[in-house]
Amino acid sequence: MKIYDISQEVFTCSVYPGDPVPEKRMQSSILDGDACNLTVFSMCAHNGTHIDAPFHFIQEGKTVEQINLSRVVGYAYVADAPQVIGADEMKEIINKAKNCSDESAKRILLKGSGEIDAKAAEVLKKENVLLIGTELQTVGPEKAPAEVHLLLLSDDTVLLEGIRLTDVPEGKYLLCAAPLNLGGADGAPVRAVLLDLEE
Repeated sequence: MKIYDISQEVFTCSVYPGDPVPEKRMQSSILDGDACNLTVFSMCAHNGTHIDAPFHFIQEGKTVEQINLSRVVGYAYVADAPQVIGADEMKEIINKAKNCSDESAKRILLKGSGEIDAKAAEVLKKENVLLIGTELQTVGPEKAPAEVHLLLLSDDTVLLEGIRLTDVPEGKYLLCAAPLNLGGADGAPVRAVLLDLEE
């Protein structure tokens, strides 16, 4: 079995424009004579590798702790994606995933810097995709993310953003992308990993 860590390191991670940058400080230090090292940190729920909960864009939407973990743990398909992902491109990606297995077609991870447009989001809804992952810090166009977010989050599709797939070949994997259990939050950091069970 081979394990791929597809998460960003938090303190050097990519940050969506305008979001606060993660910070850390040592509350106590062995070098200073303290009994132990103790790190204190602060960060935005959407820094680095993270999920969006529906509450991120929908006031009555589910918060992080209300998301069913079966959506973020299960078989997934890593797909090489074009720069712009419209309806036709998304259908092709989903069909490739289905040829691998129906279960892996429920969680799609897009390799590359392709943006999802609204028509692609409609395809994801129609196909009942549980989770869509992207290497970008936001699903959809960075300058106008609301439309794609609203389409997907209104259907409780989990958005896994800021993953890193450079070293992961296209294909089927077991995804473990459980978020921190942040009650009432609109998003949460994730230590996402892919397991290649056939390695």
